[in-house]
Parts: sequence; structure tokens; C-alpha cells
Amino acid sequence: MSDSLLLVAMVAVPAVGAAVVAALPRTRTATARQVALGVSLVVLVLAVLATIAFDPDGDRFQLTSSVSWIPGFGVDFALGVDGIALVMLLLVGVLVPVVVLASWEDTAPPNRSMRTFFAWLLLLEACMVGVFAATDVFLFYVFFEAMLVPMYFIVGSFGGPRRQYAAVKFFLYSLLGGLVMLAAVIGLYVASASAGEGTFAFESLRELDIDPGVQRLLFLGFFVAFAIKAPLVPLHTWLPDAGAEAPIGGSVLLVGVLDKVGTFGFLRYCLPLFPDASREFAPYVLVLAVAGVLYAALLAMGQTDMKRLVSYTSIAHFGFIALGVFAFTTEAATGAVLYMVNHGIATGLLFIVVGMLIARGGSRLVGDYGGVASRAPKLAGVFLIAGLASLALPGTNSFVSEFLVLIGSFPTRPVFTVLATAGIILAAIYVLLLYQRTMHGPPRGVLFPATGDDADGGAVPAAPSPAGGGGATTLTKVAAPARATSRLRDLSRRELAVVAPLVALIIGLGVYPQPLIRLIEPAVAATMSDVGADPAGTTPATSEGTD
Repeated sequence: MSDSLLLVAMVAVPAVGAAVVAALPRTRTATARQVALGVSLVVLVLAVLATIAFDPDGDRFQLTSSVSWIPGFGVDFALGVDGIALVMLLLVGVLVPVVVLASWEDTAPPNRSMRTFFAWLLLLEACMVGVFAATDVFLFYVFFEAMLVPMYFIVGSFGGPRRQYAAVKFFLYSLLGGLVMLAAVIGLYVASASAGEGTFAFESLRELDIDPGVQRLLFLGFFVAFAIKAPLVPLHTWLPDAGAEAPIGGSVLLVGVLDKVGTFGFLRYCLPLFPDASREFAPYVLVLAVAGVLYAALLAMGQTDMKRLVSYTSIAHFGFIALGVFAFTTEAATGAVLYMVNHGIATGLLFIVVGMLIARGGSRLVGDYGGVASRAPKLAGVFLIAGLASLALPGTNSFVSEFLVLIGSFPTRPVFTVLATAGIILAAIYVLLLYQRTMHGPPRGVLFPATGDDADGGAVPAAPSPAGGGGATTLTKVAAPARATSRLRDLSRRELAVVAPLVALIIGLGVYPQPLIRLIEPAVAATMSDVGADPAGTTPATSEGTD
């Protein structure tokens, strides 16, 4: 193995930064956010340097480093990236500084400090880098579980009014999945020991010839953990609560990055390590994927809470990603990985803009807004771009990935592909309805002073929650004549700096996605070869791969 320290630095820098921020005095909020921004930008630079050093036509895993950690059990602190992991590290590198800037002016709830928020944010970044870069299965499991801790405190300490319930639900779901996966990790080690070499190294485990019956059990152990994290229906119920109650920065990373660990795990571990079981269970996974696309889209259409609406749209999008992974074609899986990146950018922007709107009005309810575009055209314009990217309009980044998933899945999974296509229509409905109700029409709602007939008493939202407008949704009926709130203002310079990189990526990757595709495709082709599909394109190697 080579001795590249880029990935080690990408884990160590935010971990050390988190310790530095946590050690600052409680009153040094300005210093804490400056250190957090600086550290996150260093990680972004390291991710760019890793991309420059990576050769898409070279070895499958590059920038590798390995240090013996627990020799008695063959556990190494081993890091390395293929094209799939590399684009996820780029996503982490982009989103974390954006989240820091988006949370720049947030205030903490009583007995909490924004210094602590930024410390947890940096620790979460270190864990996210580790989970994508680990090439030792046990190390991957450690980072997989460690991610729960900072996100639990981000949601539970800095979120909305039901933050403790949402944090506990998120933690219990994820912990249950992690425990099931731990049993499978132990079983995988026993299988490798039976073959003569007890190891957790991914490349060595990939070469094992595991009995089909054992494969099924181990596949299910990993799959349950990843399906909860993804989240696939019916294991999805934690996400709407966590996404709605988390502070906006937490929601962006939860839906933009953490959920991708599930679909990343399907590609990195389930398919290469358990190819026979993957082909056997694929039809059942596809049923869950398509059910998620349609069911979540229908639920999104009925939501009155903007943050829950965006969370349900993400569940629908993850259905498309799972369809691309288990279609077993290079084209569809490449689209799925690209969708993971593009979804993180588009939905991250949508959450941020929703958070900016909530911070102005103090309510998460769609019905409390209207006519915003007439007073805040920049905010409305960015909202429109984020919404159009979320519904995969041609010219935006999500369209390319969704198109690749559908055109790559149709040759082997035509029925599932046709059913999933209906989700595109539903996406257009819920996104355009959200935009129309909040941005168009006459000025009305909590952002505008009540006049005339509106002054007979109305619903006054509670004060916006701290840390990104996590937003109280409880409304109190009052008889007072005023629905008074602060005047609506358009995007500030800081807010424009927050959204500008994501808008540029939505348009840039929508027009020219080839740089990412070139990184992703060789790694996906290798994975399809592992699972027994034709790496060149379209036909699974066994009859089990067809509908």
C-alpha cells in the first residue's frame, strides 16, 4: 500500500478542529465559527487535492494508507478511495463550509452554546470522511456508529420543539441497524477465518467464496443497517421527524450526506461481498425502492410542514438511487452514484432556502406564507432553482442522474422502471405546489402585517427556533388584531455567499457532468463485475437479474 496522508489528514483535521472549538471559552462564539469555517475549508482543499491526485484509469483503490490497529483480529486503520468514495468526499467538503456559513448568525437555545454546535459539526465531518474512506470493514463499522453521536446532539440540543423525540428516534433506529450489522461483521470475519485468514480487509473479503446460505444471512445483516440509513420504505419513519426537527445545518448534512451512507454501503459492501445473495434479493429490494418513490411522493404532496415535505422528497429520491444500484447495469449504477451527489447538492440548497424563509417568518407551515417573490425576488429565485433541481428539470444536475438511472434500469428492470417514472410526475406536482403557495399570489401570511379582514385574529407562529430556524410549528389562536412580524427582507450578502456555490454546481453539473461521471464509472464497472453483471453495460450474468 502507498503511504498517502491526504485521507488521514481529511479525518484528522476536522477531529482536531472539533477539539479546538470545544476547548474555547463559552462566550467565544465568533472565534468558534471562524475556526469551524477555516477547518472545513481546509478539508475542502484536501478533497480537491485528492481528486487531482486520483487517476480514474488506475488502481481501484488509491491514496491508500494502512496502520495495524488490532493485530490479534486483523483490524487495520486502513483508508483508501475509489471513484465512488471520492465523489462523496467532495460532497462532504462542499456542504460542511456551506452549513457553517448558513449557521453563522444562529443563536443557541438556553443552556446551550453555538461553540458546541460547531464542535459537533466538525466531529461529524471527521466521521463522514472516515466512513467513506475506510477500506477495513471493522473500521467502517466504527465510523458508521460514531456518526450517530454528533448528529444525535445536533438534533437533540439545537433542533425544533420536538427535538428530543426526533433525536432519540433517529438514534434508536440507527443503533438497531448498527447492531444487526455488527453481527454480520462478526460473521464475515468468521467466514474469512474458516477460509484460512481472519481479516476485515475489504479486498481480501471480496475474494472469499462464501456459502450461498451464509451469504444470505450476512447480506441481510448489512442490508438492514443500510436500508435504515438510506432510508428505504418501510424503515424510513425516523427521517421526517429528524429532518423536520433538526436545525437547518443538521438537516442539510443528515439528508445530504448521512443518508448516502446507506446507498454507498449497498454498492461498496452488499454487492461485492455477497454477489449471489444480492442477485437473489434484488427483486424484493426493487419493490421497496419503487414503493418508496411513489409512497413518499404522495405523502410529500399532503404535507403542510415545509421541512417534513422536503424530507419526504428525499425518501422518494432514495428510491431512485436504490433502483439504479439493484438494476445491475453500469449505466444505472453510475446514475445512482451521481444521483447521490446531485441530491445532496439540490436538497441541501432546498433545505437552506426553506430555513432562510423560516428564519424570517418563524413558522414551518406552508400556509403561513404567500407572495414572497414580490418582496424578495432573490430568495424566490434561489427557491425556484432548488425546486426545479429537486424535480429533475432538464438543465439541472439531478436530471442527468435520474435519466441515467431510468435508461440504465429499463433493459433489465422494465416494470420497476416504468412504475418509478410515475414519481417524476408526482415530484413536479409537490415541488411546484410548494413554490406557488409560498412565493406567488398577493402578499399574505406571517411575513406581512395584517390588514382589513386579516386583522380579526390569526395564527401567530412561535419564535423561530435557534440554530438555523429549526422552526416551531405550534400555532396559537389569538384575538389580537395584528399578525405582526418583522418585515420581509431579501437575501443578504452572507446568504448569497451561502447559496451561490450550490446554485453554480446545480447548473454546472446539469450542463457538464462528465468530470464526475469519469471518476465514478470505472469503480461502478468494477462493482458490477463483482456482482456478476456485464461491466460493459446491460446484462446480468444470471437469469435472476431479469424481471
